Amino acid sequence: MGAGCRVLFGAVLTAEGGPVELGEGGIVMENAVLRGTRRDPLVLGRRVLVGPTSYLTGCRVEDEVFLATGTRVFNGARIGTRSEVRINGIVHLRTVLPADSTVPIGWVAVGDPVRILPPEDHDGIWAVQRDLDFPRLRLRPGSPGRRREPDAALSARFGRGLGRHGDDRRI
Repeated sequence: MGAGCRVLFGAVLTAEGGPVELGEGGIVMENAVLRGTRRDPLVLGRRVLVGPTSYLTGCRVEDEVFLATGTRVFNGARIGTRSEVRINGIVHLRTVLPADSTVPIGWVAVGDPVRILPPEDHDGIWAVQRDLDFPRLRLRPGSPGRRREPDAALSARFGRGLGRHGDDRRI
């Protein structure tokens, strides 16, 4: 955590899977969740504000970014300096949002180069995301081209991985 950071009540920073870094002067508001992953550490630049109930996993956010209430930023996403993701906006898997960008309230940013689409444009969003195979990338990183396993087996393995810290002592 950089100097002057604030993490408010109920926020969760979890580095069980990979590193979480907060830059100087960052603010993580109530009930936000920030999670690092082995493949994609979570890195916030200087003076980033993460709004209440936001969820960020394995992403890189550059300096002076505003992530409003309820934003979602997924694995491998990168958000450029001075960008804004407004209330309930989403920056999807492996998306690159350039500096000074805005994702409007409830809209979805997808891809590299980025397309910013309204939430009702499922076909447009899916056209960009389909080949990334989000569930398998998230639950089984680093395994492109391997034979697909049933969703139940993926979920069971993911659960075992999360449980590896079951005997940890809270400090």
